[in-house]
Amino acid sequence: MTDATPPSPTQPRGAARRPAKSLGEPIVLIENVRKSFGDNHVLRDVSMTIRKGEVVVICGRSGSGKSTLLRCIDQLETIDGGTIRAAGHLMGFREKNGRRVPLRDAEIARQQRDLGMVFQNFNLFPHISVIENIMLAPVRILKRSRDEVKEEARELLARVGLPEKENAYPRQLSGGQQQRVAIARALAMKPQVMLFDEPTSALDPEMISEVLGVMVDLSHQGMTMIVVTHEMGFARAAADRVVLMHGGDIVEESPPEEFFTAPKSEHTRLFLSKILSH
Repeated sequence: MTDATPPSPTQPRGAARRPAKSLGEPIVLIENVRKSFGDNHVLRDVSMTIRKGEVVVICGRSGSGKSTLLRCIDQLETIDGGTIRAAGHLMGFREKNGRRVPLRDAEIARQQRDLGMVFQNFNLFPHISVIENIMLAPVRILKRSRDEVKEEARELLARVGLPEKENAYPRQLSGGQQQRVAIARALAMKPQVMLFDEPTSALDPEMISEVLGVMVDLSHQGMTMIVVTHEMGFARAAADRVVLMHGGDIVEESPPEEFFTAPKSEHTRLFLSKILSH
């Protein structure tokens, strides 16, 4: 298959200048993970390793298991089998006398602090200002000083291009601005890994590029990211590896240049032919 990707109206800035990176040690290890909802086997022995500083884009048709995998990494869903290690944690469990013991909710919440999650919908608290949304978790959960956290929150707002919006309320922002605040809020906990679950799917086309631009900047700054998305412009601009899921399995994973120009799987060729035609 030849490289036929057309220019995208949502192509993020910096897309043509993806810098070479040297990746660190493994930071997320997924081994033979299984997950079912009743008779629906959503994940079938999925295994993957993500290295520190790596950006992995996961794509696939609806129902392929990609969002469920992300939710399992962050322990929003409990796995039925296999192992997930992330940011130094055995997610959802602790080991005791050679056995795995399920963690209590409070212990899982402590593990989740090292993972930042950005959802399709922004989930900002509507009754408090933008800067208070960003400060809430570091102050209440980490018990940090408000003054210190407020200064960092302002730096994060500048980082996502919204320094003038600190006193605004979510209802006063566009969808793209709300999603950028949601990214800043996740970064405020200083996570080791950022997880993005189709972060632009609820946005109008003209707002997508501004969110993707922030994500490209994060990738250039060395943030480890696992991104579920159909934005192939972002995959080309920022991904170190693109993964295609189908029917709960990983059917292909390769660097973006190879994924787009020389896919090995028929599933990949079919997926690309459909998504690039829109």
